[in-house]
Amino acid sequence: MTPDGRVRWGIIGTANIARASFLPGLRQAGDVAAAVAGRDAERAGKWARDHGVDRAVHGYQALIEDPEIDALYLPLPNALHAEWTIRALQAGKPVLCEKPLCGTLPDTERVLEVARRTGTLLWEAFVFPFQAQMQRIRDLVTGGAIGELVEIRSGFHFALSNPANIRYSPDLQGGALNDVGCYPVRLAQEFFGPEHETAWARATWGGQGVDVDTWGVLGYPGGRRLQLSCGMARQLDTFSTLDGTGGQIRITNPFHPGPADLFQVIAGRSEPRSFAAAPRDLPFSPAIRHIGAVLRGEETPRAQAVDTSLPTARALADLAASLPGRPDPVRGPGQPG
Repeated sequence: MTPDGRVRWGIIGTANIARASFLPGLRQAGDVAAAVAGRDAERAGKWARDHGVDRAVHGYQALIEDPEIDALYLPLPNALHAEWTIRALQAGKPVLCEKPLCGTLPDTERVLEVARRTGTLLWEAFVFPFQAQMQRIRDLVTGGAIGELVEIRSGFHFALSNPANIRYSPDLQGGALNDVGCYPVRLAQEFFGPEHETAWARATWGGQGVDVDTWGVLGYPGGRRLQLSCGMARQLDTFSTLDGTGGQIRITNPFHPGPADLFQVIAGRSEPRSFAAAPRDLPFSPAIRHIGAVLRGEETPRAQAVDTSLPTARALADLAASLPGRPDPVRGPGQPG
């Protein structure tokens, strides 16, 4: 680390989320954007200059092996997560890997086996469990503010207009369920636990043969359930509700809240109570701050991938398996082979 104990982060790839979300959170957390790696040295160099990263490195493996890097953020396409996360873990470099940890269940199991065997720290970049908003909502639910929680209704939609976007590619393990449907699934795990019992989903297909609008249900023990909706074809919408036997919590954005977001508690005949979602922190800051504290020996690791990622991957796999067959990009849905 730096002499004053700041973590030197390396970024594997030049994805938009690194620029828009990770780097602002990193700077607010007080750590260092030390290097970015790209397959194209010239492009990586320009990206580093444009976004205030100290230097560029040619090639992902070179960054993994760089002794001046303490931790890695990996925002590559889903299909590349397994290979490069495993390489980083084997090199002993802690990793914050973008969600989903992998685009398939077998790859997730393979990565987690390496994480357990090597003992290298690994987090999946669901950053909302670290945020003050989610901690406050957990306290309200466990404290009985809305009675017994029985149902979560959660969606994540956004508009994607570029037909060449990697999220439209099945080869890169894109699609709405992998890209944003994973958020409601991970939210349900926070409150219902790791093991679902049933899964059902339907989808509208598009792009090169991926789900572009998906809806479904996960059933949990005791009749509890998640109703989820996700897609890449309409304006941003992350509104979610937690429904209990004695009330409801409405959340404008449980995943990446901004200054205008809030959550509201409605219980019995009491007046609704509203709370600011993110009065101070950017979405990534609390997670990055926690990882830094762990690497400095100040905190015990929590919400590690080895503890949280497999249930999410299993739920996503079961939802995907329940979908009717993916349409042939030439013949379209419902056509004979």
